[in-house]
Amino acid sequence: MSEKDIIDALIAHDEYVTEQFFFKNCRPLFMSIIRNVFTYNVDYDEFVNEFYLHLMENNAYRLRQFQGRSTIYQWLKVIAIRYFIAKRDGLIENESNDTLLESIAQTKEGDCEKAMIGKMDIENLLSLMPNKRYVYVIKRLLLEDAEPKVVAEELNTSVDNLYNIKKRAFATLTAIALREVERYEKEIGKK
Repeated sequence: MSEKDIIDALIAHDEYVTEQFFFKNCRPLFMSIIRNVFTYNVDYDEFVNEFYLHLMENNAYRLRQFQGRSTIYQWLKVIAIRYFIAKRDGLIENESNDTLLESIAQTKEGDCEKAMIGKMDIENLLSLMPNKRYVYVIKRLLLEDAEPKVVAEELNTSVDNLYNIKKRAFATLTAIALREVERYEKEIGKK
């Protein structure tokens, strides 16, 4: 498949070519960019999703700009580095010292102890998540009930991508919760 064929297939939203190209062919290139551009952990899927949306904006305007004067990989490298260097400083970092326990309103008197334990459990699970952007999205959208458009603007991303981030955040949180339940059951079994 020629580079022009690849570009045409990406513009046409060909699922097979898109997945093969971004998740297999470009993986070494993108992993190198992630290592060199970011000083913190970045999820590969999130990186690809952000970059794909950037390339496809305005009816794939950026993809249509590829003229073949270099290889497609060299061209993508330049585009990705420029985009993510500009974007990395706009990503949300957790500067707040507020904890989840302080941000959730108190419940009725009789439920106070149960609520406190639940809040501590949630705070513990969120602290185990390695991707702090995922934690931010869960806190803002679910616990603080912020509008998706507002959170997307805070993260300097689109609402569509925010929903993708939210989906991955829930998958990560679920995996962590299941792992913690399994660990707890093993500890109980030893006693």
